[in-house]
Amino acid sequence: MELDRIDMEIIRLLRENSRIQWKDIGRMVFLTGQAVAGRIKRLEDAGVIRAYTLQVDEEKLGKPLLALVIVFMKSTNHTAFHCFVRSEPAVTEAFRVSGDGRYSLKVLTSGQTELSEFLDRLLQHGNYRVHLYSFILPAKSCWSIRC
Repeated sequence: MELDRIDMEIIRLLRENSRIQWKDIGRMVFLTGQAVAGRIKRLEDAGVIRAYTLQVDEEKLGKPLLALVIVFMKSTNHTAFHCFVRSEPAVTEAFRVSGDGRYSLKVLTSGQTELSEFLDRLLQHGNYRVHLYSFILPAKSCWSIRC
């Protein structure tokens, strides 16, 4: 699918606010709301727009501790590990990576105790290295600084 500059601008606006009304997008890209709706539908049908998401303040939900966990597998059978990751509510994202480690997990917990309990369960599947993070900047789409 060929995307033009208007499609790219619509995507940029939806990334900033996925609840923006089509008529408001239309004013910004010089189209009618109906024309914007047609373009969005085309982008959805082509799989360019896969979903509309929500940004949540995890700390206010009681999950202030963010850990990125690099997993070093103990075996070549990863099926049980995949099931484990899917069943763990603390795991919000999982990536297969090359280089150092085999998987990278984004883990959100209420604190050190919950993280330690998760890591104990993870040991059944492999060793790990943990990087703890503090909140610095919101998601890039929320930045008010334009470079």
